[in-house]
Amino acid sequence: MPDTSPFTFLPSQFADRLRGLGLSVRRPMDGGRQGLHRSNTFGASVEFAEYRMYSPGDPIRRIDWPVYARTDRYMIRQFHEEVSVRCHVLLDQSASMAYANPAGGPAKIDFARYLAAGTMFVMAGQGDAAALLTFDDELRDVFPPASSLATLKPQLERLDAIAATRPGRIEACLHAAAERIAGRCMVVVISDLLEEPQSALAGLGHLVHDGKEVTIFHVLDPAELTLPMSGLWEIDSLEAEGRMTVDIGQIRSSYLDAVRDWLDELRTGCAARGIDYQLADTHGDPFEVLRARCSRR
Repeated sequence: MPDTSPFTFLPSQFADRLRGLGLSVRRPMDGGRQGLHRSNTFGASVEFAEYRMYSPGDPIRRIDWPVYARTDRYMIRQFHEEVSVRCHVLLDQSASMAYANPAGGPAKIDFARYLAAGTMFVMAGQGDAAALLTFDDELRDVFPPASSLATLKPQLERLDAIAATRPGRIEACLHAAAERIAGRCMVVVISDLLEEPQSALAGLGHLVHDGKEVTIFHVLDPAELTLPMSGLWEIDSLEAEGRMTVDIGQIRSSYLDAVRDWLDELRTGCAARGIDYQLADTHGDPFEVLRARCSRR
């Protein structure tokens, strides 16, 4: 059956699989409409939280009279306010994201676009709002939050048009995003994080410090993790001028050690900052990446 979706990175079959998934948050969020989440403030909502003693000035209508009849004490019922979470999806469109494995598979930027579209679709589907921000050496597209497929249309269409051609400055862009995004909300960063770990972590930490709940989908091609090729290769830099010839056999061991140390530092640094880290292998299924995040409450 032909796909009827107008969005390249949210095809109908992908959207159908995503229905029913839910992205939850652990930290207090700002918001006021119904969603899957609860704030830590109390108000009038359908979900009971706890009792407290009546205090002068409390509305008398809030007294639970059946409790008074049983205990001879004036008790107030408190409720959690349900909130609509804002999710800002920060998509790295720097030139390194254009890498595609010569042996086949999607470019990192394409896999990342599926994750971005899927995240926004899930958020809108659960009654929350999503916004797309793209970046390379600076913030590029900055969309306002949207809470339905109809209002997400400009963001989903923009995913089709972005090109990964410019050098990246991850730390600077994450700092800029932290200054741009107001309030307590969810932030999903989709990037290959090809920067010194402490620089990337400094930018991510700024988001956390400002009250954001941060998830990082770390998008990498399997070849970047395992270096499966052999012999002499001419390597082109995606974010700098020039090329070099390398003997893969001579560098493989030191390269794999460096990659392992890099990933360990990123994972440890994210854990220390309360950031939800997830490696996203481009030869995997973007649905499974999203489902794994949705399964964590």
